[in-house]
Amino acid sequence: MSNIVIVGAQWGDEGKGKIVDLLTQYVDIVVRFQGGNNAGHTIVLKGEKFIFHLIPSGILYKDKKCIIGNGVVLDPGVLIEEITELKKKGYLKEDSQLMISEGTHLILPYHRRIDTAREKIFKIGTTGRGIGPAYEDKMARCGVRVIDLLDEGVFRRKLEENLSQKNLYLVQVLKERSFEVSEILEEYLNFGKQLKKYVKDTSLVLYEEIKKGKQILFEGAQGALLDVDHGTYPYVTSSNTVAGNACAGSGIGPTMIHSVMGVAKAYTTRVGEGPFPTELRDRVGDKIRERGGEFGSTTGRPRRCGWFDVVVVNHSIRINGIGQVAITKLDVLNDFEKIKICVGYRINGKVFHHVPSSIEMLNRSEPVYEELSGWKTEIKGTRDFSDLPQNAQRYLQRIEELIGTKITVISVGSERNETIVIRNPL
Repeated sequence: MSNIVIVGAQWGDEGKGKIVDLLTQYVDIVVRFQGGNNAGHTIVLKGEKFIFHLIPSGILYKDKKCIIGNGVVLDPGVLIEEITELKKKGYLKEDSQLMISEGTHLILPYHRRIDTAREKIFKIGTTGRGIGPAYEDKMARCGVRVIDLLDEGVFRRKLEENLSQKNLYLVQVLKERSFEVSEILEEYLNFGKQLKKYVKDTSLVLYEEIKKGKQILFEGAQGALLDVDHGTYPYVTSSNTVAGNACAGSGIGPTMIHSVMGVAKAYTTRVGEGPFPTELRDRVGDKIRERGGEFGSTTGRPRRCGWFDVVVVNHSIRINGIGQVAITKLDVLNDFEKIKICVGYRINGKVFHHVPSSIEMLNRSEPVYEELSGWKTEIKGTRDFSDLPQNAQRYLQRIEELIGTKITVISVGSERNETIVIRNPL
């Protein structure tokens, strides 16, 4: 038995969806343990693109179960759209394939309105999906959970209580329009009727399945540098994206996790505001963005692009306990004469090899680079490490040396089969 957590080792958008999809063949259940529909995991299967915002990336395997854990904040309308689209394409034929935790917190319309209004005042780079305000309500103990949605009386009471406060905040502080109970009640009760068949005590389900020897893959959203505690605060997401949250976000104990895999691009990207030491604001950055299709799968925003940052990845390895790494989008670097790796930050004349907690220091950091020769060769058809061009092998070997962690999977294209598996992570 081997239960594994997959986490992003940068600022998100590392290609976790593809790696989860690839590894799902070896497990029985895939669990999404945090985040909301501010995340977008993209999978390309037989030329068809799938983008999942809430449903775990393992859903394309018809014999696997997928769970949305209690650590997720759920927009029920978005989930129903995803379910409908999947069924149209011939997937999710059995409703029992998908489960939602009873304890998952809901995103409500007032969360979205608060989110977008506050972004106008203080720009963080939020998607405006209501994720932050929903997590705030969870911590303030006034959140509405999926289980509440299944009881009309409970849902109505909680909605009325929350709107009495939210409307004051919306109107008097944010200068936004208030909500009537009727604007939300019927729509959400209808959502509840459609989702009821998927709602389970998933913590109990997981416990029983693990006792039977079933293998579980825990799928994180965003990346470690967006973790609310360990990322580049305040330019982070509203949840804990690190592997440790797989337990709290799904309802299992830490002894049930056996390994952690980090996913990192062969370069670095970031969406939204916040420090980014290796960012390339030139034609090289534009070329990476164009070749890599670096536009947000949730918002469509162009991603900021830069060279591979060892300092960032080592930070992720430390806070997640990462034991192996998948490198994605290596093929994006095919056409570069020279490729750089950031090995440290120079701040006020001193070189640092860790991510400073001070955003002011991070903003002043200058990357210290090593430069390697590119391979100037198409690698999409490569299926074995030894068949990669020598310079591509050297690039990966140098990253391995600098991060002190084995690279076990290398993605050389967007399709599931465009992957080099050096060692099965499970």
